Amino acid sequence: MAKEECITQWNKTGHTSTLRNRKTLPSSEKIFKSSSAHVSKGRQDDPQSSNGASALGGGFNNESPNRVLLMLVVGLSLSTRLYKITEPPHVCWDETHFGKMGSYYINRTFFFDVHPPLGKMLIGLAGYLTGYDGTFPFIKPGDKYEHHNYWGMRGFCAVLGSFLPVFGYLIVLELSQSPTAALITASLLIFDTGCITISQYILLDPILMFFIMAAVLSMVKFNQQRYRPFTAPWCLWLVLTGVNLAGALGVKFVGLFVILLVGLNTIWDLWSLLGDLSLSLVDIAKHFLARVVGLILLPLLLYVAIFAVHFVVLNKSGPGDGFFSSAFQSRLIGNNLHNASMPEYLAYGSTITVKNLRIAGGYLHSHWHLYPEGVGARQQQVTAYLHKDYNNLWLVHRQDDNNSQSGTPDLVRHGDVIRLEHKETTRNLHSHRHEAPLTKKHFQVTGYGINGTGDTNDLWQVEVCGGQKGDLVKVLRSNIRFLHRATGCVLYSSGKTLPKWGWEQVEVTCSPYLKETPSSQWSIEDHINPKLSNISLSVLKPHFLEILLESHIVMIRGNSGLKPKDHEMNSKPWHWPINYQGLRFSGVNETEYRVYLLGNPVVWWTNLASLGLYLIMVAVASVALQRGFSLGQKRIEHSRVLMRGGVLLLLGWLLHYAPFYTMGRVLYYHHYFPAMLFSSMLTGITLDILLKSTDLLLCQPYSDWLQRIGQMVLLFGVLYSFYLFHPLSYGMMGSLANEPGSAMTGLKWMDSWEF
Repeated sequence: MAKEECITQWNKTGHTSTLRNRKTLPSSEKIFKSSSAHVSKGRQDDPQSSNGASALGGGFNNESPNRVLLMLVVGLSLSTRLYKITEPPHVCWDETHFGKMGSYYINRTFFFDVHPPLGKMLIGLAGYLTGYDGTFPFIKPGDKYEHHNYWGMRGFCAVLGSFLPVFGYLIVLELSQSPTAALITASLLIFDTGCITISQYILLDPILMFFIMAAVLSMVKFNQQRYRPFTAPWCLWLVLTGVNLAGALGVKFVGLFVILLVGLNTIWDLWSLLGDLSLSLVDIAKHFLARVVGLILLPLLLYVAIFAVHFVVLNKSGPGDGFFSSAFQSRLIGNNLHNASMPEYLAYGSTITVKNLRIAGGYLHSHWHLYPEGVGARQQQVTAYLHKDYNNLWLVHRQDDNNSQSGTPDLVRHGDVIRLEHKETTRNLHSHRHEAPLTKKHFQVTGYGINGTGDTNDLWQVEVCGGQKGDLVKVLRSNIRFLHRATGCVLYSSGKTLPKWGWEQVEVTCSPYLKETPSSQWSIEDHINPKLSNISLSVLKPHFLEILLESHIVMIRGNSGLKPKDHEMNSKPWHWPINYQGLRFSGVNETEYRVYLLGNPVVWWTNLASLGLYLIMVAVASVALQRGFSLGQKRIEHSRVLMRGGVLLLLGWLLHYAPFYTMGRVLYYHHYFPAMLFSSMLTGITLDILLKSTDLLLCQPYSDWLQRIGQMVLLFGVLYSFYLFHPLSYGMMGSLANEPGSAMTGLKWMDSWEF
């Protein structure tokens, strides 16, 4: 009797899949279009959509409860991120880099970093506005802040990190029209220990993720305005999407992934408009141009403006000078090339520095250290060094003597054979047929001889690129090559970083391959010769577009050159979704304040399980629709959410995760966090629809009870796991995890966790 009653109730409510009563139905695409149009158009009159939504079992068909939930999310986000924001009162992990760069902006000192400048500029601005004077040195992790106002920079990052659960809530609410799904997402992000930790310190990650999530929210809001084109809200969300795309890319190049996501969404949007026969080609052209302006030209303009501000603010010479060309350096106040004057043409007897034309190729450099046993000849090392240094100075001599002339010195010309003597060590630039340390097909370059006395392997022929025999060598402006007379090879900066025995400087070789490349071309930068008259170098200052292009080349090459160092902690992409290994932010032993970056295990493993569950649910829904099963409106709406909103979030996860498998640079656990945001939003939608599908198993009211029990179990699991692991985020002292009495005793669920 009870079974018959349940069947009767299911048939009345239309919630059965009626597998027994199949009939021909429109295609799934038509079902989705009609359903989507109904929902979207309905929202113009009623901002709330029922969709059978409930938050922990309750109905949310009016605006007020949603606002209460949103304020609750905002309050919890801020409180969990700002709690103990000043602890520990010392430098933690990469604060040593990004805090220092914030100081550089306050002091207007030029520096080099592999990331675009927006994040560091905002950190510096936050510090400046909260009273930080830019004097703390940020030398190494563990250094005490003492009286310096560091809390403003930390607080700024924490506030931006607090927006992540809020944005996640709003994105999922727009995609699913379900407050329950939005609340699940917000709970996962609010109580994730990893998201809390990475938001509480002076880092680029919370700033990057803020712009990524803001861009996705703006894109989703813009999509919801599709039936109100060219209205004020439509234009507003289009512009905000472009602004946030520029912000994401302006913080890190990882912002390209969200740009790709928005680009694919835009292509699909335009393709759908092209199929709308109610629109004329002129209307479609207007839509296309609006997106070009809002999503391409506007972000590009803002991105360039970020660099314009960057170059204007950082106008003083600093530690980043050596990474850039001589012309670039001539614009920096305090650099030896700024408003400088020196002899125009290279002459014998001059003291010079020689800079490689490869971006970040470095200055020709030597020091007293020898190559180690087993690395070519055990002679003095010659390297390329990226910074200004006394050991970059060389003396120019004729091939057969090193006596300076009493009168006006002779000038060096194209085709001359010279000898370069290292000023500090008095050894000559030398090469021979021993193989180079890293580039095995090249020859080794060394320092050889005493007080300028060496052998025929010290002789180099000067060639002016594009020049003819007898042409003079112009300082800074001539691109020259040094051909080794004995072997016929050419002096070369490989760009490869030497091991610790080479002080991690750049390898210099002699290449038997004579093709002209920036790596084999050099310029004379510093030129000292009191016997020659000087000229002003102000004519060498580059244009804005030239320094913009050079900056990007240097950043890209710097990123590709980030290789793991000996004993340095790094991870592999497959580690990340399973929460295999965290990252130590502060402290090692029991007397130190310890902070460990590790995601809430319940949150991360739930996200991982939900990815597989989502794929199964989409497959089932797709088969049901393709085979024409009769589905109620509720099931059709669930399928639409899975295949529209869910696919968008799955694509976002893939775009922010899969590319790391192709990267050769060093990778860290924190690189996964943008992808984790998309995974958490997808989990919210997946689990919400799964729990709302309990009526496929049980009749009312048992299905509602099961749904509420599932929601409560999920919430309890997330909260209890947060309670257990919160010391990782907020810091701990005393006994280690493997010792009795520790707050983390018994919680090392994986051997790879190092807290």
